[in-house]
Amino acid sequence: MEYMLWIWLGAFILFVAFELISLGLTSIWFAIGSLAGGLVCFLGGNLFLQIGVFFAVTIGVLVLIRPYAVKYINNKAEKTNVEAIVGKTAKVTERIDNIAATGRVLVDGMEWSARTAKDQPIEEENLVTVKSVKGVKLIVEKKKS
Repeated sequence: MEYMLWIWLGAFILFVAFELISLGLTSIWFAIGSLAGGLVCFLGGNLFLQIGVFFAVTIGVLVLIRPYAVKYINNKAEKTNVEAIVGKTAKVTERIDNIAATGRVLVDGMEWSARTAKDQPIEEENLVTVKSVKGVKLIVEKKKS
């Protein structure tokens, strides 16, 4: 059964390596389970007990600790350039008309295709607020004066 200790150690190293590559809290739970399975092996537990402890610890850690780890470790994720546009003010550079499928706006120096949120045309030079992004088009609403 000494070979099982090496298998658990190898599994631990493999899961830690995957975690270091992904940095997304994807396989650290299995690494912890592997350590628990290896500990049971070291203490003389049979193979079924080792596997049972591996799954129990992995699932337990995943269910109990993962929500807190995700909340506190990955909490500084920045918005992508597209997500950051929502809520910004844009200037209409081409009349926005959903029926004619026309309209362009300028946001942060970048020109985007645009459609209105309420199917009402908006003329050039007006200011609009970006409500959402659908594909490559911004969904906008006329800014209230």
